[in-house]
Amino acid sequence: MKILMVLFALILGAVVGVVSAPYLDAHFNLSSMNGMSDHSDMTSDSESGDSDSDSHSVSDKNEPLYWVAPMDPNYQRDKPGKSPMGMDLIPVYANDASSDDSPGSVSISPEVVNNLGVRTAQAELRQLSTKIQTVGYVQYNQDTLVHIHPRVEGWVEELHVTAEGDPVKKGQPLYAIYSQALINAQEEVLLALNQKSERLKNASLRKLRLLHVPEQSIKRLLRTRTIQERITFYAPQSGVLDNLEIREGYYVKPENTLMSIGALDEVWLEAEVFEQQAGLVTLNAPVTMTLDYFPGRSWQGQVDYIYPSLDAMTRTLKVRIRFPNNDFVLKPNMFASVEIHAEADESHVMIPHEAVIRTADQNRVVLALDEGSFKSIAVTLGQGDQHYVRVLDGLNAGERIVTSAQFLLDSESSKTSDFMRMEAREANQGGNQSGQMSSVGKEASEGESAWVEATIQSIEQMGDSVMIGADHQPVDAWGWPQMYMDFPVVDSVDTRALHEGMTLHIEITKYPDHSYEISNIHVMDMNKGADQGGN
Repeated sequence: MKILMVLFALILGAVVGVVSAPYLDAHFNLSSMNGMSDHSDMTSDSESGDSDSDSHSVSDKNEPLYWVAPMDPNYQRDKPGKSPMGMDLIPVYANDASSDDSPGSVSISPEVVNNLGVRTAQAELRQLSTKIQTVGYVQYNQDTLVHIHPRVEGWVEELHVTAEGDPVKKGQPLYAIYSQALINAQEEVLLALNQKSERLKNASLRKLRLLHVPEQSIKRLLRTRTIQERITFYAPQSGVLDNLEIREGYYVKPENTLMSIGALDEVWLEAEVFEQQAGLVTLNAPVTMTLDYFPGRSWQGQVDYIYPSLDAMTRTLKVRIRFPNNDFVLKPNMFASVEIHAEADESHVMIPHEAVIRTADQNRVVLALDEGSFKSIAVTLGQGDQHYVRVLDGLNAGERIVTSAQFLLDSESSKTSDFMRMEAREANQGGNQSGQMSSVGKEASEGESAWVEATIQSIEQMGDSVMIGADHQPVDAWGWPQMYMDFPVVDSVDTRALHEGMTLHIEITKYPDHSYEISNIHVMDMNKGADQGGN
């Protein structure tokens, strides 16, 4: 029995050994391969982990920090969703939240720049235009203008000229006068001749000459020894008669001006120069004059005299210019257009006139910075010409300034210490509203403002206030689409010239309590260069 049990055990062991050997061998080989595979997987997982960490770090930078409502930046959420008004929330990214614009600056996307019509120009070194355009009046040459006065009292018995403007020639008779003083002077000459006193004769003849008695009358007296009751006086020079103040039978005295004679071979022109251009005018500066009376013709002259004082009423400086007039076509009191060619000055920093925002306190320009940023700065201005003005301080040559739509940017700068960033909204293919906007949703003690073009649909007077219904364009700074809204108007805005259907720029102010109002307007279709309302 024992022998049978031993044999059974041996047979069973042999069978188990034969079956288990392949199993153990396979198990050993699999374990070795698994060990190698595990080592390879660890290496691969390590490399993959490094790659994933890099991708996650890049992805984290591009992930939004939070989402805000398009019409209320104070409404913030940590995931996408809907605003209380049913609009898709807008993501705010790290580059927006971390941006720290300098005070008074604003960043605008290219789309908004195009919509606002922003144009820029470069401040450059230029010479002031030396052409001063003004007007003046032709006058007599005062150096040759002669006023005729009698040296004695008497009556005008004969007048040989009759009207102002008549041409006269030197030696032409003007008038004849009866004067007792002239008769007495002639009697003294005859008395000296009778007494044969040479000394008395010379004294009496000298008296006649001092009374402007013509030489032909004196010679006639000496020849005929007959007293002439009427003495005729003659023109001392050729010219044109002016200021004729007498007629036949007038009683005249030495203080009376009988007439004037002006020469026209050379004339004066008195032009008025604005006070800010007075420093450019110099003596002997060449001048070009044109007249509507002679289209296509011009006269060349030069500045002869600069008057020492300004006109108290017109605040202009008067300058005198000489023009030759050999053909006598230039006549006194003609109206003339004048161009004074002053000497060129050294180069200065110059900007266009339209770039300057002029206020009661200071002059400002909007500086165009890099990458769509703008900033309003104060400048000190100097002299200017028709197109450009000199910048004394505040701007350097080569810097770019805004020449169009700058009043919108400057108005925003005046209301806040920092300009808000304005980004164009982007629409995805699915039609959802999305885009970028800066972190302008911070609490503000005062309202935030934005300019937008709008068309007035209704104007209602509600007690002491005015309510305007307007269809406004998209407000990109706030993510507003184009829509119709009713706005109350602040009291400082003058709405009397507004009417339904008018298109204009309005400044909308938004307050933390979600109220809105129109705080400023700019009428585009009227000749107004300044904003209405309070800034």
